[in-house]
Amino acid sequence: MAKNKSHLIKPLLGASYPEVAYGKGIYLYDTDGNRYLDGASGAVTANIGHGVPEIIQAMKEQAEKVSFVYRSQFTNRPAEELAEKLSQMAPGDLDYVFFVNSGSEAMETALKIAIQFWQEKGKPEKNRVISRWTSYHGITLGALSMSGHVLRRNRFSSLLADYPVVSPPYCYQCPFYETYPTCGLKCANELETAIQRIGPDKVAAFVFEPIIGAAGGAIVPPDPYYNRIKEICDKYDILLIADEVMTGFGRTGKGFAMEHWGVEPDIMALGKGLSGGYTPIGATMASERIISTIERGSKVIMSGHTLSGNPQSAAIALAVVDYMNLHQVCDNAADLEAFVEQELHQIANRYPLVGDVRGKGLLWGLEFVSNPDTKECFPIHTFVTERTIKKCFEKGLIVYPAVGGINGTSGDAVIVAPPLTINKEEVKLLLTTLEEAIAEISHDLDQEGLLQHRSIS
Repeated sequence: MAKNKSHLIKPLLGASYPEVAYGKGIYLYDTDGNRYLDGASGAVTANIGHGVPEIIQAMKEQAEKVSFVYRSQFTNRPAEELAEKLSQMAPGDLDYVFFVNSGSEAMETALKIAIQFWQEKGKPEKNRVISRWTSYHGITLGALSMSGHVLRRNRFSSLLADYPVVSPPYCYQCPFYETYPTCGLKCANELETAIQRIGPDKVAAFVFEPIIGAAGGAIVPPDPYYNRIKEICDKYDILLIADEVMTGFGRTGKGFAMEHWGVEPDIMALGKGLSGGYTPIGATMASERIISTIERGSKVIMSGHTLSGNPQSAAIALAVVDYMNLHQVCDNAADLEAFVEQELHQIANRYPLVGDVRGKGLLWGLEFVSNPDTKECFPIHTFVTERTIKKCFEKGLIVYPAVGGINGTSGDAVIVAPPLTINKEEVKLLLTTLEEAIAEISHDLDQEGLLQHRSIS
């Protein structure tokens, strides 16, 4: 008997997807009994894995009390406690929290708070945001305007603001054809040039991902990069907005990725790991000086959604954060970093398809190239990223795509980002499966004449 027609709009219309049955730990199981190692934490989200009893219990307990109140009518204890906990965890004086439903909404709210801050300071002309190419901040129009991901911008370009104007700190494929440190941090200094061209009196904020995620595949900047960025923004009185949606909550081996460089943003967007995927929730955190300025003025943050800060999601996220702290999953990510890095580099040494390995904690990217000597990329139409992900999936491993980062015309990478609760033996299984997939894809590409100079036996 033919299956009933699905009325669900899926990522690729007409494509067939396995139906998930349940998740447990680092694994997902479909209704046919197949097991998948979640090597991407879904969309770099399921930081504590699947089916955690403590989180399920927190869901039940809160649902028995109240799941929804509207934020203009009531506050609620879970949201108050979660906000307090985040203020204690966050760097610097990011003491105030605005809850939303996703990372995209968190970035929209960050944008609005930055512009409103300058309005309330009597500088409404400071309303331009500067962002980087090879970046992704979300799919809503404001967040997409800040995103420098050409493939995702193209369809809606007529609706978007031209915020991406500076180059990414992309050392492997340097946009200036330089090498660090002799480059003199041109990628950072380009921000000052952009500010001068636009006019410092017109620029509200600079927005960035501490480690570039979906647009580039875990691109990590040189160590002095953010200190130079901070120096430039302070010089011209410009706010720093850190998009920690993917990198927050232990993903990089620290609570928040910016702690690696000791630079404190003025505004920070959170999502994904905040709930570990157990409920839709995001958050925008703002510094004392920003909120106190608005409190002395209009007293209203002009943002919000019907489900903002609802007690059900807040209680679940609070349980997730408590679980992470109790089980020290951030420390586990830091402890596994050196082993993962070493093993990934060994895979790269064996397969010239892998041109670069980069990352921190349990957020790693592998960039694929047709020629490792020249770093030449595959054309976008060869679908190397998609083919690699499919091959991994067939072997029971989920990895995450990062495609089209180089001007939208080329660039293939995958992200490896398993739950932070993974152990060393499970990491070994992940990497063994990943290598098997890379070996087969390398052979296929070599047979097709797409790999240059070196043959795969």
